[in-house]
Amino acid sequence: MPRTSPYTIELSPVEARILEALARKYTAPYREVIRAKIILLAAKGVRNDQIAQRLDLPTQIIYKWRRRFFEERLPGLQERPRRPRTPRSSSAG
Repeated sequence: MPRTSPYTIELSPVEARILEALARKYTAPYREVIRAKIILLAAKGVRNDQIAQRLDLPTQIIYKWRRRFFEERLPGLQERPRRPRTPRSSSAG
């Protein structure tokens, strides 16, 4: 039996409206639409494994966004700046 997430999502009416609008928005970037759908399903009590199956995503992705939303709410769903890659040294011999 899959374990339940410790991150129970309860949306305020404002959060629900924002996420529902984003989930339906055809011109929004795919990643934003998927994140909104993940949170909306989590708020309905759907388990992470079921969300992953419905959206055809790895369970780790569902866990990541559910946790980030739980901890940071809507701002947690935004992209974060990435660190630049460190250059690799080539061993030309």
